[in-house]
Amino acid sequence: MGLFRKRKEAELAVGPELLAVLPRNPKPWYLTPHLLKLNFALLVPLLSASSVGYDGSMMNGLQTLPQWRNYFDHPEGAMLGLLNSIYPTGKVVALFVASYFLDRFGRRFPILVALVTCISFAILQGLSHSLHTFIIARFLLGFFTSFMSQPSPIIITELAYPTHRGKITALYNTFFYFGAICAAWITYGTFKLESTWSWRIPSLLQGAVPCLQLAGWYFLPESPRWLVARGRISEARQVLADYHANGDTDSPLVRFELREIEEAVTREADVMSSTSWLDLLRSPANRKRTLIGITVGWFSQWNGVGVVSYYLVLVLNTIGITAVKDQTLINGLLQIFNWLVSTFLGAMMVDRLGRRPLFLVSTAGMLGSYICWTGLTSSFVAHRGQATGRAVVGFIFIYYLFYDIAWTPLLQAYPIEIFPYTLRARGLAITYIASFTGLIVGNQVNPIAMAAISWKYYIVFCCLLAVLFLIIYFYFPETKGHTLEEIRQIFEGGPEADAEVDAEAKAAQDRGSLDIDGEKETEKETPSRPNKMVSQVEVA
Repeated sequence: MGLFRKRKEAELAVGPELLAVLPRNPKPWYLTPHLLKLNFALLVPLLSASSVGYDGSMMNGLQTLPQWRNYFDHPEGAMLGLLNSIYPTGKVVALFVASYFLDRFGRRFPILVALVTCISFAILQGLSHSLHTFIIARFLLGFFTSFMSQPSPIIITELAYPTHRGKITALYNTFFYFGAICAAWITYGTFKLESTWSWRIPSLLQGAVPCLQLAGWYFLPESPRWLVARGRISEARQVLADYHANGDTDSPLVRFELREIEEAVTREADVMSSTSWLDLLRSPANRKRTLIGITVGWFSQWNGVGVVSYYLVLVLNTIGITAVKDQTLINGLLQIFNWLVSTFLGAMMVDRLGRRPLFLVSTAGMLGSYICWTGLTSSFVAHRGQATGRAVVGFIFIYYLFYDIAWTPLLQAYPIEIFPYTLRARGLAITYIASFTGLIVGNQVNPIAMAAISWKYYIVFCCLLAVLFLIIYFYFPETKGHTLEEIRQIFEGGPEADAEVDAEAKAAQDRGSLDIDGEKETEKETPSRPNKMVSQVEVA
């Protein structure tokens, strides 16, 4: 019975060709040694999202602390916006550099750079003696966090076991809330301290999660797709064998995966550059991918979430909840709620329900919640009823319930899936750039708009959510049930694309570069067909 259920779940997650070569293992992954080893190793990149989540929640918490406000002379308006927006500004500046690093040096090395630097600048932030030092530390933290948040979801999706890929990649961004929970409850625990340590402790502990990741970084293997692109075929085969087939290099699964990766890398090397960002716009399929990536990134911030995530204090002040204890408690409970919902109703459902239905249900629910939230806030402002104020808090939680089922787990997972290997780093970078640009604009506009028109500002997001629903309905395709290499058929056409790949694979195999049995493979750094892509990376 357990084997039958596992096969049904696998059928939802992957296509029939991959399903046919999957080993029949009745044991769950946590009782299968090689899968247990793989998923523990993937905890290192999974925790990367915690750093971003920690920052947003920490800044929410610090704004409630009179010790922090007094020490930095009560920042508000544009200065408060700068304190929040300087972190994502650093991330945007670093994205172009990080994209080159992870294509040139692999997925692992940029993560190591990020971990060491983030620990260092968290210490600088916690020991700041002036507002300028605090701002500089936050910029540098944001800059080097990109070297962690850019490669982490990519190495997860390129390394994960095929039937786990959708769920575990979707889990990545749910760890945002792990960091947010830590920050929220740390600030809740330190607000009673009368000294500056009430805000210095949370600031210093921003480096705690990177310390944990650094301890496990050595055990994280390199992406087999990057190894194939660099011509290191035997290393890629060994990684797939060790982590997907319990060391069996002749496993049908390993043979299938390696063949599929090589064919995709070969095809992309002939039609795309590994360095030019213009490839994102050169074909109709890539333009559609890029537009989806920008839409997901921008609307992840401009669907109303930015008002709560960085300015919860202002929202609570609007409905009469002004006590520091109450505000920090609500912030802490909200982060726990978000993590549970995004994990169990979001990430765990991506293969069962699909990406597109989750996006549609999520956006429709957010729209309904925002309309109710806006109306209740208007009533509270007019009549000051305590019951109405509590109802607003309830709708904040309802809004986040719908936000978390799609926009948390799929922010990185969906763009990573739709971009082919050669464009994956740049495609995710475009999504991040759109997201962080939206965050920067929101951090400047939201406090000013909230101060100027208060609850009426929520009406803007009601309109934006309605537009977003229509874009998703008419433009977002479903990717469930396909391998990473098969998803390109959704954008580029099925039979025609397959015929083209088959022709190129046959021609390359005739020259001995795509034989995965090891009979014709040479142990060169760059095989003949992928050579074009490798040489372009090295020239860059």
